[in-house]
Order: sequence, then structure tokens, then C-alpha cells
Amino acid sequence: MTDTLANHADGGLRRGEPLIEMAGVGKAYGAVRALRGIDLRVGAGEVTCVLGDNGAGKSTLIKIMSGLHPHTEGTLKVDGRETTFASPREALSHGIATVYQDLAVVPLMEVWRNFFLGAELTAGRFPLAGLRIREMRRIADEELRKMGIVVNDINQPIGTLSGGQRQCVAIARAVYFGARVLILDEPTAALGVKQSGVVLRYVAAARDAGLGVVFITHNPHHAYLVGDHFIILKLGATVLDRARAEVSLDELTAQMAGGDELAELSHELGR
Repeated sequence: MTDTLANHADGGLRRGEPLIEMAGVGKAYGAVRALRGIDLRVGAGEVTCVLGDNGAGKSTLIKIMSGLHPHTEGTLKVDGRETTFASPREALSHGIATVYQDLAVVPLMEVWRNFFLGAELTAGRFPLAGLRIREMRRIADEELRKMGIVVNDINQPIGTLSGGQRQCVAIARAVYFGARVLILDEPTAALGVKQSGVVLRYVAAARDAGLGVVFITHNPHHAYLVGDHFIILKLGATVLDRARAEVSLDELTAQMAGGDELAELSHELGR
């Protein structure tokens, strides 16, 4: 799987090369500060895991990196250049692709249609030009197979696939269309153990192929299986920022669960 993903990844990427760098990034919506003082680095061939409970600021962070909302504090650099994205399309033009939890797929449409959704091949430049349906079917089937994803029928509705398979199709689609950085929004949240394993293997394959991966999750066990660096957010601020060698799974889990607050509560409720 790694070899096939590597065929689509940017061959010029060097492991550890900074693709996205944030320094003191913050976001305010009027008087409400959703994020403050966020430092984050996404390197090629690395998985940066961002963890946090509901309301921690994970969604706001995704929106800034994906170009949906501009940051209001600090600096965001892409490939070493300070940048403020005006739209998701601009972020995508820099090779930053986001796979949201709802996957942005149309369940009743065929797998091949979802693979090319928004980037359909047409027979001409005219608005009513026909679609090159046969070619899109062939390319989608070939590329998914190359990336280790085999579906029974490329014409079957994508809604008939398992959750893990749909996640992998969405990731494969992003890589095929030139992603250098993959932002994955809770990709294992609604999946069982087996299907989560399918997705995590694909995340590891993307990392090994040289892509930078931002893995947003609330599950420290899944994060620790694939992560190289871990950041925990709480109420819009960073409470933990460690490399894999500097933190254990137990510590990551404790911090994610509340850490000092839980210890204080345990002491208060002790009998």
C-alpha cells in the first residue's frame, strides 16, 4: 500500500521537511476567542495528532488550516511562506486537503462519481459539455486498486461500503488529486475496532509515503498507534505538546481525560 501511495505523493518531499508551521495562532469570533497561542508544525512523512474534548478548538483549527476561516492572531506558514488562506480552494491549491468526519460524499452516488466529485472529467470546456464517464470509471477503479482499496463494483453506491472503506476512498481521492498534507477530522470516531484498523493502516501508509498528516481525534489509543507528535487542546489553548518519545500512552490518556482536574476531583470525592 505504501508503494502505491508513494506513486501519487510529491516525490520532492523530504521526511521532516516543514509543510505547515503555526506560531501563536489564534482565532476570535467577535468577543469570543476560540483559539489562542497555538504552535503547531506538520512535517513531511509525519503524523501530528491533535486531541481534545468537545469544544476544545479542534474544529476551529481545522477551519484555519483548510482555508475556511482566516486566523486573527499569529502566523501561518506553508512551505516556509507566511500565508492567510482566502478559501478552501486556495488551501487545496497548496496541497492541503481535508477529509471531514462526514466525508463530503453522496451516499446514493456511485463510488466512481464520488471519487471525481467536484473534479469531473468533461468532453470540453463548455458548461453543458458531456462527462467522460467511461474514462472516470476506469481511472477510479485502477487508482483505488493501486492504493490497496478493492470494491466489488465501482458502480455501486458509496453508501453501501463500510465506514472504513468510505474513509479510505475519501483519503485516496485527496491523495490522487495532489494532496501533500492530509487533515483527517475524527476518521475513526464512528467506526468499530476492525474498521478503525483499516483507516489507521491507511494513515500510516500515507505517512510512510511522505505526506504530512494531521490526525484530529478524541481517542488517545488510536492517536498513539500512528502519531509522531501529540498536541492536546483544552478551551482553545494547548495543554500538552510532546514528541512521541517524550510521552507515554498512559500520560496521553490521563491528560486527555482531564489530568489534574480528575486528580483533584478524586481527592474531593474520596471516601
